Amino acid sequence: MKRCARGGLALALALTFVSCNKPVSKDVAATVNGRPILYGELERAIAAQFPNAPLKANPDQTVQLRLETLRALIDNEILLQRAEREGLLASDADVEAKFNEDKALYTQEQFQKLLNDRKMSVPDFKAQIRRDLSVQKLFNKEIGSHISISDADVAAFYNANKSSFNLAENKVRLAQILVTPTADPNVNNLKNDKAQNDQQARNKISMIDLRVRQGEDFATLAQNYSEDANTAPNGGDLGFVPESALEKVNPELRKAILEMTPGQVSPVLRTAEGYRIIKLISKEPAGQRQLSDPRVQEEIRQGLFQAKEQVLRSAFYEVARSEAKVVNYYAQSVLESRDKK
Repeated sequence: MKRCARGGLALALALTFVSCNKPVSKDVAATVNGRPILYGELERAIAAQFPNAPLKANPDQTVQLRLETLRALIDNEILLQRAEREGLLASDADVEAKFNEDKALYTQEQFQKLLNDRKMSVPDFKAQIRRDLSVQKLFNKEIGSHISISDADVAAFYNANKSSFNLAENKVRLAQILVTPTADPNVNNLKNDKAQNDQQARNKISMIDLRVRQGEDFATLAQNYSEDANTAPNGGDLGFVPESALEKVNPELRKAILEMTPGQVSPVLRTAEGYRIIKLISKEPAGQRQLSDPRVQEEIRQGLFQAKEQVLRSAFYEVARSEAKVVNYYAQSVLESRDKK
């Protein structure tokens, strides 16, 4: 392919060359291996993730929001294309099953409002489901199936960290899903989902609470939606918390935790940081926890698996990006506009 003459920093953002003879439509925000991502898709993604964002209030914040959202769309498109090449696209039956499952969480009026708020049609919604399921199948094949945690790995971790399994006082192991009423740029959940204000935060936590009550996996919901950047990647796991530390937290939260039984999930709790749903994983008495305890083994095994999965997923993203041919036209236009001011 004949290379176009390039000049200026803006064009340096392009990761591939575009034919000079084929001008790109103004509707195209970016391309991934020649496949376009349209501005309409970008606006729908923003509407879905930030339905109440004041996009005209601060132009610079609006541009930053679009750049971040487009980057996520580019990454998703890269992964979807890899899933296609490997024959891992979700089937129509899988998509319909997930669609019906999601739709059942709402009344007909609520579901239609959800679509309207996100500027989506039913086909758009199903397309997003297909993407999510396909990418998950890709991760399961390329990452999850390659991780093996042996008994020797578990024993080695226990022996290297034995003192951390010696509890000086009674502790509770907790997991949480946190939703805050303000947008935090450090939030990094799998859905890139951030509440922008109190009303949106209350709507979001109510949706999550409903899904928890209907039996969806707490850790998966935390990874997808929790706005605690420290615990979301680990399924909301807070680890072991001394009972004495609970005295420093919100009295309502402390009371709820101490009255819960292992496996139980709290109602929605309002705290200074926002809205929380707490899951009590276990209660552990003071003293040395032994490797022979199945709960200790499972805790270590899950922790080692999640740590390896996170590393491999990050590496997989980077390799996939490096192998793709991406042109970000919106980013180019942002840089080009600086010279016109």
